[in-house]
Amino acid sequence: MLGVGAWKQRLPREADLLPGRGQPLPLHNVHHVHGRPLRGEFPGMEVVDVGLGCFWGAERKFWNLPGVHTTAVGYAGGGTPNPTYEEVCSGQTGHTEAVRVVYDPAQLDFATLLKAFWESHDPTQGMRQGNDVGTQYRSALYCHTQAQYDAALASRDAYQESLQASGYPPITTEIAYPAPAFFYAEDYHQQYLSKNPNGYCGLGGTGVSCAI
Repeated sequence: MLGVGAWKQRLPREADLLPGRGQPLPLHNVHHVHGRPLRGEFPGMEVVDVGLGCFWGAERKFWNLPGVHTTAVGYAGGGTPNPTYEEVCSGQTGHTEAVRVVYDPAQLDFATLLKAFWESHDPTQGMRQGNDVGTQYRSALYCHTQAQYDAALASRDAYQESLQASGYPPITTEIAYPAPAFFYAEDYHQQYLSKNPNGYCGLGGTGVSCAI
């Protein structure tokens, strides 16, 4: 974990943002699990960007969901264009580690995707997820349609009731529409746990069921 400290648990001021770069990071545009593209046009598909802690384990959760066409990891919700992993970990880009989920709405209902999102992490922890501390581990739902946004807000309110009944504090998940810019992460992060089956996965839920 890089640069852990109290200052790293709050979003940077605009004046403190790193400048980034004008060009995207290089990307091998082939999914390591199924061979489909990570980036491009996906006719008939819908897209949502989710943050639920370290994106290595989070991406595997979603590529295994039936109806998901492809996934990729990247950085979203910040102010630095095309950041590197090291820059995001510095706390000076404002990004969270995110997973882009491209799914077929005819095969996967958005409510099912939301249920997987809420139950796969603890959305009440603010700028951390378990032992992973920093702004890049915050919970986020970045929606690409108004319908997704409305469903996300409704699911948050419903899950909040269940969490509160189990003694959890309020949900801190950032929910936004339109979705902010998504910058694809370096190749070695893409489908990391497929390339490194014994790699680190800090993904863990609360154990509270999300009744959607």
